[in-house]
Amino acid sequence: MKSSLYWIGCFIGALSCQQPDRSASVPQAEYAIAIHGGAGTIVKENMTPDLENAYREALDNALTIGEDVLKNGGTAMDAVEQTIIYLEDSPLFNAGKGAVLTYDGLAELDASFMDGATQNAGAVGGMQIIRNPILAARAVMEQSPHVFLTGKGAEQFAIEQGLDTVPNTYFITERRLEAWKQTHPDNPPPKTGILKTTRPVTDYYGTVGCVALDRAGNLAAGTSTGGMNDKRYNRIGDSPVIGAGTYADNATCAVSCTGHGEYFIRYAVAYDLSARMAYLKEDVATAANYIINQRLVEKGATGGLIAVDHNGQIALPFNTPGMYRGYARPGERYVGIYKEE
Repeated sequence: MKSSLYWIGCFIGALSCQQPDRSASVPQAEYAIAIHGGAGTIVKENMTPDLENAYREALDNALTIGEDVLKNGGTAMDAVEQTIIYLEDSPLFNAGKGAVLTYDGLAELDASFMDGATQNAGAVGGMQIIRNPILAARAVMEQSPHVFLTGKGAEQFAIEQGLDTVPNTYFITERRLEAWKQTHPDNPPPKTGILKTTRPVTDYYGTVGCVALDRAGNLAAGTSTGGMNDKRYNRIGDSPVIGAGTYADNATCAVSCTGHGEYFIRYAVAYDLSARMAYLKEDVATAANYIINQRLVEKGATGGLIAVDHNGQIALPFNTPGMYRGYARPGERYVGIYKEE
C-alpha cells in the first residue's frame, strides 16, 4: 500500500504539471535594460516636433548610459542608478529637476531601489533638498538597517552619506511653475481646505524608472518621482513603496511602475507581477499585460510598468494614450512614446 506522503507528492506533482513555467525554455540574454519616463495623456497632437525629439533623445541617452554599464560587466544596480540619475537631472521628466510642484509650490521627491539578488531595498519620500533621490534610496538600502525614510529624517541621513544638496528652487522649471500658476492664479495656497481642481487625474502623475539584468544574472529596479501635481499633506504615492511601485527578485523579474499611485499601492502592482510569475508560472509579458490592461482597468486605474525577467525578456504595458519608454538588449534597441508605436 502506498503511504499518504506518496499520494500527497503525486497530487503536488499534478498541480505543478497544470502550471508549466512558460519562461523555462527561453534563452537568457547577456544583459537587458528597460526604462520609463512616465505614462499619461501623451498624444502626438499635443507634442511639438522639437519636444518629441528632445524626449526621444533623452530616452536614448538614458538607455546608452545604462547599457554601457552592463556591456562592460557592471552590475544591474549600477546601471539602474546611473540611468535614473540622468533622468532625474533632465528637466523633461517628473523626477528631480523638472518635478511637478505641490500645492505649496515646492518640489517634493520620492524614490526607491531594490536588489533582486537579496531582496534588500531602500526608499525615501518627501525630500526637498537632495539633488538625486535615487542615490538616497540606494544609500538607505546599503547603509542603513531600514527600508523607508521620509522628510527631514531622510534628508539628514542623505547628508550624512555625503549626497549633494541643492535649494528647492533647483528642481523648479519654468514649465512646472507655469502649470502650478494655472491652478493658483491669484491666491497663495490656503492653510486649510480640501484640494479641488478640474485638472484630469492623468495629468497628475509621472515617474522615471529603470530595470536591469546584468551578465551575472542579477536583477535590480529603481523608481524616482516628483509625485502628483498639486499634492498636499505630504502625500506619498507608489513610487517609493516596495511592492507597489518597485520590486526585484532574481527568481522572477524586476519591475518599475508609473501611474495613479493610490491604485498601485492598493493592489501591490509590482509585487503582483512577481507573484504571478512565481506561483502561476506566467511569463513576464502575460503577467504584466493582465495586471495593467485587465486588473487595473477593471478597478478604474491608469498607468503602466516596465519589467525584465531573469532571462532578459521585457514587458512594457500601459493603458494610457502614451508612455515614455525604451529598452536595450544585445543587438536590440527600442524607444517609444505613443501607444501605436
